[in-house]
Amino acid sequence: MPKFKYVIKDSKGQTITDITDSTDQESLIDRLQKQGYFIVTIQEKSEAGGLKPKKAKEKEKKQSNFTHNKVTLEDLLVFSRQLVTMLESGVTLLRSLDVIASQVESKQFSVILSKMKSDVEQGLSLSSSLAKHPKIFSQFWVSLVEVGEASGTMPLVLEKLAFYLEQEAAFSSTIISALIYPAILFCVAMGAVAFFAFFVGPRFESIFNSFGVELPLITKVLLSTFRFIKSKFLMLFGVIGGILFLLKKYMATKTGRLQFEKIAFESPVFGKVIKLIVVERFASQMAILVDSGVPILHALDIVQRLVDNKTCELILVDIKNGVREGELLVGPMIKSNFFPAMAIQMIMVGEETGELSKMLKQVSKFYQTSVEAFMKRFGTMVEPFMLVFMGAIIGTIVLAMFLPMFNLTQLAGSK
Repeated sequence: MPKFKYVIKDSKGQTITDITDSTDQESLIDRLQKQGYFIVTIQEKSEAGGLKPKKAKEKEKKQSNFTHNKVTLEDLLVFSRQLVTMLESGVTLLRSLDVIASQVESKQFSVILSKMKSDVEQGLSLSSSLAKHPKIFSQFWVSLVEVGEASGTMPLVLEKLAFYLEQEAAFSSTIISALIYPAILFCVAMGAVAFFAFFVGPRFESIFNSFGVELPLITKVLLSTFRFIKSKFLMLFGVIGGILFLLKKYMATKTGRLQFEKIAFESPVFGKVIKLIVVERFASQMAILVDSGVPILHALDIVQRLVDNKTCELILVDIKNGVREGELLVGPMIKSNFFPAMAIQMIMVGEETGELSKMLKQVSKFYQTSVEAFMKRFGTMVEPFMLVFMGAIIGTIVLAMFLPMFNLTQLAGSK
């Protein structure tokens, strides 16, 4: 009967390596899974006592035609979904990483997965391997996988992670879709101004000068503006670039970031929505961490690093200190005056009933729906406004350029 060397993890997360007899690899996988073990790798031993090399037909052909280099949210989503499917089907972790690495469309991600596969082969846990790539896998990923490894519920935890990534991708797509069309129209309008300033304006100005007629005020102002833009273009570009650079540097400081966020939160149109986006991110991340069994303090620590908002980050420090002293989450949340009353009430109910993760999910869903509805309304309202804005700019330029022509025609007719 063939012998197999296997590496597994028990329900406590302990790694077990052993050699056993089995009719085939599939039977061994089935037996170990029924015993509640998480399978890392299984390999058949040869008659000489060594491990059998993989057959050529079992080796996946590494993809050479990558569609992109960097790792995107879509890559992470596909990775989590594929890993869930393969682990639930009884495929070992090592084999799963090998197959996924050969199919990814990101060149960088393929290299990272190959390194992770090598780490797992050497006995490293998946969570430890993920932690080696913090720019790709955040502490959010590492903590959830640690929980899955310790509890023996890796597929379930990865399923929750994949669902979260899907929600995040859909949410981000809604916001981007609402903003991209106005941005395109604005760029077209600015492109039209630049085109007239560099090419059309000077030609018309030379024609007007050759006739020696008095130009209308609107034409004079526009031609002067075009001359200024053309002659001072590099200076304007440098000034704008310098201002943006200094602004970015200032925003990189704690004081600058807090001031910028205060201005953003108090802005008349987008202030409330920006705050709701932060609250939604907090609630969704806390929900999946708590639901997966991560302790509250550890979950708050992870969300503090992931929320990407300095104001909320400082509030989460106060919340952590309060929870450490025995307070409920809602106490420091109320004192902060940052979280909406509805969110506080639902989280309070969740803490009192022991359904915190469920209430956090409801909070996340409610504010996600609210933000999506606002962005759709914003897109609907801003589209005609941007069309009028673009039409006004181009119409003003056309009027200023052709008004002197009409005057010249009238003068020629009077003669």
